Amino acid sequence: MGRPRTNDAAVRERLVACATEMFATRPQESVTVRALATAAGTSTAAVYTLFRGKDGLVREVRDQAVAGLFQDLTAVPASEAALADLYALAVAYRHWGREHRHLYTVLFGGAQSFVPSARVGDRDPVRPLVAAIDRAVAAQALAGDTTLIAVSLWVALHGLVTLELAGGLVGTAADAAFDSTVDAVLRGWATPASFPGLRRPEPAP
Repeated sequence: MGRPRTNDAAVRERLVACATEMFATRPQESVTVRALATAAGTSTAAVYTLFRGKDGLVREVRDQAVAGLFQDLTAVPASEAALADLYALAVAYRHWGREHRHLYTVLFGGAQSFVPSARVGDRDPVRPLVAAIDRAVAAQALAGDTTLIAVSLWVALHGLVTLELAGGLVGTAADAAFDSTVDAVLRGWATPASFPGLRRPEPAP
């Protein structure tokens, strides 16, 4: 009988977990294949066999981040109120970022960049956001180019989540900043008819 084969699935999982943390907390160029293998308790050969090297491992981590964010955003139910859906999507985006801080950092913070564009793939994490904006524009609740609206909202969300993950916004201050910023961005693109409906009641002192 031959020697039992290494559990590739378990090794793959360990490598992805270690890579996610290392790419999120260190400069990408400082993370070597040897360091990744050592952290995962495996050999450098496993990195090349399973991922064809460091770049393939980066892509795998990013792909998992994209899939996770896409799954959470598509889980937000669509309604006839597109603006309410946009608020709900913003909340889901923030929640995913806070719950998966390392994946979020890898996706948006350095290991690979993410740039919203007019070409949105079927499993692009911004697709649910773009779809809700399309509906809001069609309903004349928002006025403007869908891509520009999506980019402006994403920039605001990314700034908010990044500040939270860095500890720059915490507790009620983070909640207030989130609500007011999302509200302000949508008001900026709102049609006159929908503007009053975008105002949220002020929180009790």
